This record gives sequence, C-alpha cells and structure tokens, in this order.
Amino acid sequence: MRVAYICADPGIPVFGQKGCSIHVQEVIRALIGQGGQVTLFATRIGGELPADLADVVVHQLPPIPKLERAVREQVALASNPDLRLNLEKFGSFDLIYERYSLWSYGAMEYAQAMGIPGLLEVNSPLIIEQAQHRGLIDRQSAETVASRVFSAATALIAVSDAVKTYLLDYVDSSKVHVIPNGVNPHRFSNLRSASQRESFTVGFVGSLKPWHGLPILTEAFSLLHQRVPNAKLLIVGDGPERENLEAELATRGLDAHTQFTGAVNPDEIPQLLAAMDVAVAPYAAQADFYFSPLKVYEYMAAGLPVVVSQIGQLTDLIDPGVNGMLCPPGDAIALADTLEQLWRSPTLRHSLGQAARKTVIANHTWDAIAGQILHIASSLPMEVKR
Repeated sequence: MRVAYICADPGIPVFGQKGCSIHVQEVIRALIGQGGQVTLFATRIGGELPADLADVVVHQLPPIPKLERAVREQVALASNPDLRLNLEKFGSFDLIYERYSLWSYGAMEYAQAMGIPGLLEVNSPLIIEQAQHRGLIDRQSAETVASRVFSAATALIAVSDAVKTYLLDYVDSSKVHVIPNGVNPHRFSNLRSASQRESFTVGFVGSLKPWHGLPILTEAFSLLHQRVPNAKLLIVGDGPERENLEAELATRGLDAHTQFTGAVNPDEIPQLLAAMDVAVAPYAAQADFYFSPLKVYEYMAAGLPVVVSQIGQLTDLIDPGVNGMLCPPGDAIALADTLEQLWRSPTLRHSLGQAARKTVIANHTWDAIAGQILHIASSLPMEVKR
C-alpha cells in the first residue's frame, strides 16, 4: 500500500526529539512494518532520518517564517494549495494519513476528491490547547479549518475517549475510531531485575510544560526525601518549566539530589529509564484530560513500575497493584506515600514492572496500531475508493 503521511504542523520537527516527533516516527516505522510504502510530507523536518527510515521519501512543505503570530497563522493557512500540489505531483497513493494540525485541510480534501481513503489522526483539541498555552489570533479561521478537515476525512482516529468527545461536536460518532498511543517494545528489550540498589531513583520523562504536574512531583519528592534520604530525582527532558523547577528544588535543598538531563536523543531514553527505580506521570486534576501519554507506555515497556495520576485514559491502562499504581491527581502526599511503599518493596516493584511490560506488548505496540489503521482504511465504504 502506498501511503502519504502528512505533518503540516510547524511545531513538530518530525525527526526531532519531542514526544510528538517520536509519535510520527513510530507510526511511519510501523506502517512500513505492515508493508506500507511511505512518503512523508512535512513542514519541519527537524534532523536526520533514523537509519531504519532512510528509505522513506521526504518532501518538505514550505516553511512557516518566524514572524508575528497573526502573520504566521495566515501563511500556514495559505499553504494548503501547495500541499495539494505536492500530493498531485509526487505520487499516486492508496491512503492519505495526516496528523491533524491547526491550519491544514488540503490533504484530506484532496483524498476526498480523488476517492482515496483519508485518515486524520487527532491527538488533542488543538484549538483549545493553542489558545490556552501558546496563543491563537484567528480562532474563527481555525474553527473553519477544523470543520473542513474533520468533514473531509473519511475517518478520524482519536487517541483517547476525551478527544473523541471533542470531535463529536463536528462529526457523527461512527466516523471516529479511538486508538490510544503505543510503544515500540524492541527499544526496551531488557526487563529489570528485583535487585536493591543503594539509591532509589524516581524518574520523569517528557517536555517540562505546565500540564505535566511538575510542581506536584517537586512536593512529593521533597516529602519522600525526608523519609528516604538516599532518594534521587532524575528528570529527562527540557521545556519552559525547567527554570521554575530548578529554583524550587534548590530552595528545598534538593538540587544536589536531582539530575536534569535536558533534551536528549530518543536513542538515549532506554538507558536513562534503566537508571530509574520507578517512573511517574503526576498529572494535576483536569476537567478534560485528553492525553494518551507516550511516556507511560515507554516506562511500562522498560519494565518499570509506574505511578500515575488516576485520570482519563490512564485509568483504563493501569490495573492498580497489578501493572502499576494510581494516585489521586494533584495529591503530592499520596504520591510520596506510594513512592515510599515501592521503595520498601523491591519485589513489588519488580512484579509491577514485569506486568507493565506484558500489558504493553500484548495490547499497545505501534505494530498493532498500524494494523488497526490499515484495517480501518481497508474497511471503508467502497464509494470512497478509487
């Protein structure tokens, strides 16, 4: 199957180090593993192709200049005809697959016009997210684009039930398929042992952004360290909250017990996870938690015991006391108590980690997700096909 993968979002360097970058790479990798011949169309390339993706044909879409936000929005909106021309120029495709971005509708409308299945992956309510966290000038046009692209797509793939609920404001439920994120377990091939280390390392991986609950982690680690003096905190990633986080940890006298790696290459993540004894996703309480957190799947694939907030899709993924632990969102005391419990029981940590890895291998691999994607494409009504 000849697949065109489109990522027109200038905020996603497709071969970069962000979680969204890894997501794009893994979907492409899995589609190839399912026999797809993938051509990538992307606004921001972001680095060298990984060796195993060297055969992917890459076409860079016109870059979005770093001008004031209002101008950038209009330039991005005006790029749709170029995207459509690129699709017409560079091949005949059996499937158009796109990661939804704020201003892109050309690919799905092209697929619709050509009678090609067009699948649109929706990872978040981008309009709301953009307005709250980054700024959005022309919201009306963004809403118009959303209506156009959701309508034109043959099917929508939502990464969580909360995202599906958002999409139901635009389309009928029959058009939306929920497929949570996943992991490539081959990157994390070694299960951990139940051995006791001298130190106890609590780890976090991800972009250091406001919605990841980092102040909760700081408070919980402070409480834990009072009880477990050899506890350490390993924070893998970078982002706008790093300065505040470093200052707070220093104020609490915990800077000597904390390591910040900054942004790292994806190839370094497995080794860093191996240095952790437990990994956390301490999300605060949120009314509409729509995430399908990649970090949690990677923690689990590495055989790590995980402690995550009891919120959204995570409550479906984690069976408490079996393959991980749940804590009330925003509750630093409960998080610290759970971490202390795991410190006291290496055997429990080991059993949780083994069960976690089995869970993701059985149900949440990118290969399985690619199989679902291609099944959806092949099952679409015949009238949409050439």
